[in-house]
Amino acid sequence: MRIAALDDDALQLDLFKQALEAMGHICHTHLTGADLLRELRRETFDLLIVDWHLPDTTGPEVVRWVREHVDAPMPILFVTHRQEERDIVEGLGSGADDFMTKPVRIGELRARVGALLRRAYPDARDEVLEFGPYRFFPESRSIEISGKPVELKNREYDLALFLFQNMGRLLSRDHLKEIIWGQVPDVMSRSLDTHISRLRTQLDLRPANGFMVTAVYGVGYRFEAVEKERRA
Repeated sequence: MRIAALDDDALQLDLFKQALEAMGHICHTHLTGADLLRELRRETFDLLIVDWHLPDTTGPEVVRWVREHVDAPMPILFVTHRQEERDIVEGLGSGADDFMTKPVRIGELRARVGALLRRAYPDARDEVLEFGPYRFFPESRSIEISGKPVELKNREYDLALFLFQNMGRLLSRDHLKEIIWGQVPDVMSRSLDTHISRLRTQLDLRPANGFMVTAVYGVGYRFEAVEKERRA
């Protein structure tokens, strides 16, 4: 998963990054609220970790901005020295999903992050997944459309599954490249565009089949279901 961490302490951010990457996640770090909000205007993440005390704003203000301006309801974890009941109430009331106090205990951090991600993005890696006429078989990494098998390369399968599992979400180009190609997004943009184009053709992704993938200028792609009234 792709996670953004916001804290005014660089050492704390290094701790977050090491702990989360050891879990297999990708972690982007930010020292100021302005830096994170600037990033959120053009990038997408699966989870946010937010400190309360920041040099230019407060954690609750950041969370309220995210809930108002970011369309995907990603989970948010407050990590702060504050521990009074009124602080927990304010933090959760601003839109956060969970709250933990510093000093950070790595085991607790991993457990809370894992729980938030499981609730937000249920793991069904061993189950057959069905989306209209499309069936994904994770064990064999294969796809059928209306019962007919479709041959996809490994990264094409990963990209297709990720898009279907994140239906309706706007996903930035770097988000897609990092998840599919690895932590360092050094893949040429044209490679991502080529894979998307191939999936459109191979999976016949068009409104008549109930699904479509749309390029969002300057950001990335959105994969969405098409209502019956809009199907031609």
